[in-house]
Amino acid sequence: MIGSAELLEPVKSEAMVDVGGVISPFNAWLITRGSVTLPLRLRQQITSAARIAERLEQDPRIAYVAYPGLSSHPQHELATRQFGGRGYGAMMAFAVNGDPDTQNRFVANLRVITSAVSLGHDESLIVHVGTQGPRVVHYPEPFRKWGHLRFSVGIEDTDDLLADLIHALDETFD
Repeated sequence: MIGSAELLEPVKSEAMVDVGGVISPFNAWLITRGSVTLPLRLRQQITSAARIAERLEQDPRIAYVAYPGLSSHPQHELATRQFGGRGYGAMMAFAVNGDPDTQNRFVANLRVITSAVSLGHDESLIVHVGTQGPRVVHYPEPFRKWGHLRFSVGIEDTDDLLADLIHALDETFD
């Protein structure tokens, strides 16, 4: 950008807050290099997420599953129109039956899926979002009651992810 310091300063300061700093040339190269396999990774993540959501929804130990690819999701038809039949993404929220301590025990029992707050990684990540805090009032009812597990599905083998989730449920409710 070209301009006076007076004009550029607000753009610079707001961009740093809203978008972040400028990445290094090496990091830019890594992103460009990784973009070649992005369609393959997304295909795996989306396929896994759909299977996992369907399996979790059938388990009586699960309080609810929020995934737009499920026909039970209140905005499934809208998501179908918006995604154009190419899948419904790799993010979901769900809760196990029980209080926040139960949610956290479930997460602690996972062995393949990592407890972390980052999203969109190649690795499957999960975090318990509790029932406290200023944003909770904006959550739909089941989210306010149970909190939820925000789950970003990675590229691991779907059967390995399912086995990990079922194992963690078994350990939590044993």
